[in-house]
Amino acid sequence: MHPFRKAVEAGDHDAVPALLAENVVFTSPVAFRPYHGKAITAAILAGVARVFEDFRYVREIAGADGRDHALVFTARVGGLEINGCDFLHTDEHGLIDDFMVMVRPLSAAQALSAAMGAQFEQIKQQAEAS
Repeated sequence: MHPFRKAVEAGDHDAVPALLAENVVFTSPVAFRPYHGKAITAAILAGVARVFEDFRYVREIAGADGRDHALVFTARVGGLEINGCDFLHTDEHGLIDDFMVMVRPLSAAQALSAAMGAQFEQIKQQAEAS
């Protein structure tokens, strides 16, 4: 089990930043441009934890070299069921340096976009305080 999955499933959101590389790139399913850096990525992931309900990973797929992982999940947002996948790549130190999220269906992705938009001021403040 990937350490990120282990932390999320344990509800240990404070452990997440230590798993991220300083130069991590986070690609959101609802934002056009990726976010760069550990502080903003950690803050976004904290925001997601506040938005998702009944989050659970249902499958983990690892690449042969152990540096690529696909973590398939389900959750609810705004009363809608959402299915998605966290695609993680780790650097030579085992830290996540690339984090891409994809979700479906469109109605749930739109609900996620609205919910995260409402969180974004808090996310920015959290990232700046890091």
